[in-house]
Amino acid sequence: MSLPRSLPTSRVPDPADAPPLRWGILAPGGIARSFADGLHRHTRQRVVAAGSRSLHRARVFADKFGVERAYGSYQELVDDPAVDVVYVASPHSGHHEQALLAIAAGKHVLVEKAFTRNATEAADVVRAARAAGVFAMEAMWTRFLPRTDVLTQLLTDGVLGELRSVLADNGQWFEPDPGHRLFDPEQAGGTLLDLGIYPISFAWSVLGRPDSFLASGTLTDTAVDAQVAMILQYPAAQAVLAATLTARTPTAASVSGTLARVEIGHPFYTPVPLVLIDRDGERITGDPEPIAGHLGLCHEAAHVAQLIADGATESPLMPLDESVAIMTFIDEVRARLGVGYPGE
Repeated sequence: MSLPRSLPTSRVPDPADAPPLRWGILAPGGIARSFADGLHRHTRQRVVAAGSRSLHRARVFADKFGVERAYGSYQELVDDPAVDVVYVASPHSGHHEQALLAIAAGKHVLVEKAFTRNATEAADVVRAARAAGVFAMEAMWTRFLPRTDVLTQLLTDGVLGELRSVLADNGQWFEPDPGHRLFDPEQAGGTLLDLGIYPISFAWSVLGRPDSFLASGTLTDTAVDAQVAMILQYPAAQAVLAATLTARTPTAASVSGTLARVEIGHPFYTPVPLVLIDRDGERITGDPEPIAGHLGLCHEAAHVAQLIADGATESPLMPLDESVAIMTFIDEVRARLGVGYPGE
């Protein structure tokens, strides 16, 4: 076989072209800082309000990013008539309650991944959003990157042949600390919801829902998942996935077919180039993306803004039913590992 002369051109629009919306950020932590920075640098979107349980924290965030209003409660943020859409950036344990709060106020909502703690909560959010007629989406930002669209075109065009294997891992090292959200069951800690969601969602986007799976892992001293390995079985393919809080791993991904494979380097969920390699080792490498690192969060915000302007209430690239299905899968993995959260 021979490879195409070049990789497909991404069809992802320039994020600066999306209609401007007024965003409210709920829980202004680390990922919220990256999100606001990406919006203000690369889009016409604007963060107009920040809400936290701490008014001081909200004001610090507002001052840093030139945000007009700071609120010391989430309710005040969602009640602000100048806010078009709310970005929920809190720990997983708060996503369900806070997304429902925004929806009840009639606001469109973008909820950080993982969507909620479990599938029951995810289904609640989906029902509420559909009943209210507002837009809702899980913020799986890697699905909206230009190189993701390039991969989609390669798969659609059959360049890789019949798919046989997806490999993906996400491993970071964190100092064990019972007070840190990743080690705290009260905050839905553990590797699956924070790190494992990336390889799981990646495999799901390529191969869909598995027919069956195997899972094994270890727990932290606080009884959340420290490390997990998963094999997802499909009729003619497998996905082998891993995530850990205990070591820095390659954090790479690949999709292999009978004709060729795509490799995505470290960290695979960011705007890094992909490489197309045929069975003889011939390769084509994609160009670096113009918006690097977490500033690539601007693509998901632009996607949301365009859909809302078009009157849509969910995304074809990250459908709500798929978010619920992925949460159901994660619930089943946690059950096999013996991981539960207080209040479930």
